[in-house]
Amino acid sequence: MSSNLVVLTGAGISAESGVPTFRASDGLWEGHRIEEVASPEGFAANPTLVQDFYNKRRALLPSVHPNAAHMALAELAGRWDGEFLLVTQNVDDLHERALAAVTPRPGFNLIHMHGELLKARCTATDRVCGWTGDLDPWHDSPFSPDGWLRPHIVWFGEMPLEMGRIYAALERCDLFLSIGTSGAVYPAAGFVKEARLAGARTVELNLEPSLGATSFDEHIYGPAGEIVPAFLNTL
Repeated sequence: MSSNLVVLTGAGISAESGVPTFRASDGLWEGHRIEEVASPEGFAANPTLVQDFYNKRRALLPSVHPNAAHMALAELAGRWDGEFLLVTQNVDDLHERALAAVTPRPGFNLIHMHGELLKARCTATDRVCGWTGDLDPWHDSPFSPDGWLRPHIVWFGEMPLEMGRIYAALERCDLFLSIGTSGAVYPAAGFVKEARLAGARTVELNLEPSLGATSFDEHIYGPAGEIVPAFLNTL
């Protein structure tokens, strides 16, 4: 068994649970231009639109549930003996709900590199708190009289979260898995090359070849709920 594992998950794994992917083929996010709902400038220009956009995404979460791929990764977290870093680009809580059914091994960690719908962030202090309800256009922050609460989502032009920890894990990994990702969004699309530099075995599990498919040693294509459990059972 490989001792150090890094897994990257993207929109494809949650799509099978009924979570809509933000970006459509026309480049719009749910009918909006990206800069309108996913940038600091968009929030400053129209906080009502932005908060409503994420309020609707947040309200959807109770109606979706982890699928077989989420559950298989959680099961692996309960038996993997080495380091296991699960990095997700998704902002839903489906990995957490799947993990609630197991006891992860001490070497397991989960990072939401693009933030989480069920958290809010203070614009003045960057402090984060759990949040399950709606946010108002200018929602007063409990952390500072000079701040408001915004969605804890990494917008375009902002740095993804925990990059230092992610790159450190990639430098140590023996096995890198990419599940349900398009290979179109950086820096996540470059993780496979970092893993290869470390000498890791790299495997793409996706519905179809990603934009970075040629960078992987192995490829398995099909619905995540089918191919992920089958592959993880071989580890």
